[in-house]
Amino acid sequence: MQLSQRRIKAAIFGGSGYGGSELLRILLFHPHVDVVLVTANEHADKRVADVHRNLLGLTDLSFVKQPETIDGVLDDVDCVFFALPHGQAMSLVPNIPPQIKVIDLSGDFRLRDQSLFESHYKQPHTAMETQAGFVYGLTETNREAVRHARLIANPGCFATATLLGLAPLVANGLLAGRVIVDAKTGSSGSGAKAAANTHHPQRMTSFYAYKPFTHQHVPEIEQELAHVGDWTNELIFMTHSLPVARGIFASIYVELKRELDQSNLHQLFAEYYHDSFFVRLVNGSPDINWVKTTNFCDLGFAVRGKQAVVFSAIDNLVKGAAGQAVQNMNLMFGLDEKTGLILAGTNP
Repeated sequence: MQLSQRRIKAAIFGGSGYGGSELLRILLFHPHVDVVLVTANEHADKRVADVHRNLLGLTDLSFVKQPETIDGVLDDVDCVFFALPHGQAMSLVPNIPPQIKVIDLSGDFRLRDQSLFESHYKQPHTAMETQAGFVYGLTETNREAVRHARLIANPGCFATATLLGLAPLVANGLLAGRVIVDAKTGSSGSGAKAAANTHHPQRMTSFYAYKPFTHQHVPEIEQELAHVGDWTNELIFMTHSLPVARGIFASIYVELKRELDQSNLHQLFAEYYHDSFFVRLVNGSPDINWVKTTNFCDLGFAVRGKQAVVFSAIDNLVKGAAGQAVQNMNLMFGLDEKTGLILAGTNP
């Protein structure tokens, strides 16, 4: 497709949730995209701006009921984003016409091992043949594969924060022994529908761990670390619920094979991410307030001899979902990956 001839026509399946809302917020202002279709069963026929009030006055789009089949629905569409709950995209993606590019934000196509998927997502996988054609869409570690892909499995939010914090160490063969990831997330990671663990009186002054040793992003993280380098280490991964709406903060504890000081570690990461605009290296600890509503991942470090901690902060809905999906779309269509994603955070 020659961008000089026409704009990218995009469809969003599942536009009423937080991921779909963020896709709309970004794509409506993308200089090379027209959003031509947005589905939402519960809100079918409602104006997008009546559901996502932050978009009031910015779009005339209305939601349509999600079709049961793809036949005739995607005529003249160039790219489809799936922002559906886990398990739904796998029934639709195999029937997408081959000229259309697909970016799935759910977990349906991230894992290459069917048994691992079914163990962690607690449902059968019905499209493993299609999964074989998917490229894992962590742009910073898989840029060239993304550039030539038709099917993208967008990474999970915890996986994004963790992989970006560990990739330079794994790629350089510097890890010795156990890796411990202590990760915390805001309530928006649980989705737009109210639940016991996202109810405001429960969440506002609370702090607790969840899914010990069973989080679905663990096999995804280990799968992709093995793609980055020689990953043979034990991973202990623990997630916690923060009393904030959005943001992920991960403290990643590692043992190094040789002593590095702060300057050495900073240089190592700077070299690895020298072409990665959306990874920023900060002094000391990053802060989720600095990355909220942006596509940035901020990384900081603390070092003592062979012991190091990497701190990673992202917005779970942007770099951890919709922003990274658009970053991947840009590459797939031959655009600069920053296009439409220069989103400054707020202060305070």
